[in-house]
Amino acid sequence: MRKSLLTILSLLMIASMVLAACGGGAPETDAPADSGSGSGGSSDSGGSASTGGEKQVLKVWSFTNEILTMAVAFEGQNPDVDVQFTMIPMDAGEYQTKIKAAIGTADVPDVVALEAAFVKEWVEADFLADLGDLLPLAEELQTYPSVVEVGTHEGVTKAYSYQATPGAFFYRRSIATECLGTDDPAEVQALVNDIESFLEVAETIKQCNPNYFTVGTSGELFNPFLANRAQPWIVDGALVIDPQVEAYIDFAKLMRDNGYESQANQWSEGWFAGMNDSLVGADGQPKKVFSYFLPTWGLPYVLIPNSGDTGGDWAMINGPLAYQWGGTWVGAMADSKNLDLAKQFVAFVALNEENLTNWATGVYTNEYLKAIDPTIADGQSQAAGDFVSSQVVVEKITSSFDGSPLYEWLGGQNNYEAFSLAAPNVNGALLTGSDDAIQRALQSARDQYLNGEIDKATMWKQWLDVVRSEFPDLVIPEPPQ
Repeated sequence: MRKSLLTILSLLMIASMVLAACGGGAPETDAPADSGSGSGGSSDSGGSASTGGEKQVLKVWSFTNEILTMAVAFEGQNPDVDVQFTMIPMDAGEYQTKIKAAIGTADVPDVVALEAAFVKEWVEADFLADLGDLLPLAEELQTYPSVVEVGTHEGVTKAYSYQATPGAFFYRRSIATECLGTDDPAEVQALVNDIESFLEVAETIKQCNPNYFTVGTSGELFNPFLANRAQPWIVDGALVIDPQVEAYIDFAKLMRDNGYESQANQWSEGWFAGMNDSLVGADGQPKKVFSYFLPTWGLPYVLIPNSGDTGGDWAMINGPLAYQWGGTWVGAMADSKNLDLAKQFVAFVALNEENLTNWATGVYTNEYLKAIDPTIADGQSQAAGDFVSSQVVVEKITSSFDGSPLYEWLGGQNNYEAFSLAAPNVNGALLTGSDDAIQRALQSARDQYLNGEIDKATMWKQWLDVVRSEFPDLVIPEPPQ
């Protein structure tokens, strides 16, 4: 998501332009003939939004222009609605600050997009409207339970997502064949089925070629380890240091000390260089990176754009740990003046079978959008491949990716099928509104420890001191020994 989350969000904002040539294998669909020609969506998104002659205004705020594509498509089915879309950067919390400043004023948006890093904070607060009446649509589309769980607090559902974001383990087929004797996904999965096995593979790769790194950075494993905790960060007003947190720190230290990682910072030039074989070590020798831990959006938005000519030499499996990473939820503001219309928009974005199908299969081309709104920017579109939140849609469209550019890039593997196997294993119950601050503080202390700037005991103390300062009412346990 770092601060990796902020960086990837900037990638997401330009992803449609970057990936126009990387679409999946869905059949082409003609753009609508004119802005009033809706495509017959399901009942939750169709029909008029007003009975008078004037258009009804719906104010939608987001940190990503993905929602703009949805907004134009919504107008195509609701020609008497004017969606006024505003995109606000997330730098230094500007997006959330502006929304909170607008609450209680005439400027309050009707619908807001919420990133995984802070969605739970908003769901746990009183800013969002109860969207429980949309749950039957989620049940009909078999929205992945973890997606609904993230948008729910104390039994009240306030946000839904059009995405599911299970994580995967992407690896180089050529290195697997050279060092492990096979590049077959099932066989490689058996070799890295748990962390102990993964570490054995890391040693094998190092012995195979000292210029090969197993991963670019052990920071990629931060989310997978946290996703396998037994408890969230905060339980009954107390910070919980789950054993998986301690296990991750020990794992990261071992990866660093044994030279299994390149030590490049995530989202840095060196980290990206490992994707296209342009990485050069401190000794001046060319280096290669065997694998990357990335979620659904990591394939089209991160790995492919930075892979150079390595396409076709990659494969994907679940890896040693099931996890999810990122995603965008949408909710309606509680004091929206157009709450019914806002709910209708949320339902269209996240709970409409036709829209989700169009989104995933590349129907929303720039041509399609311009037929609805000729003023839309030339680069605005949605390439095929994003993994959607509906199991019904996933099952219907998975076969359409056979033989697609994504399929060929993965050496003959259907990414949608692979993600569909991983998605049910995701646990959405671990997210809390305090996660982002707690995890950023831990990552900062971790980096100092791995760099040899502080010892392990100091790392734990430094992290807990920051958490104590950030959450003065939180009960803080003793540091791990």
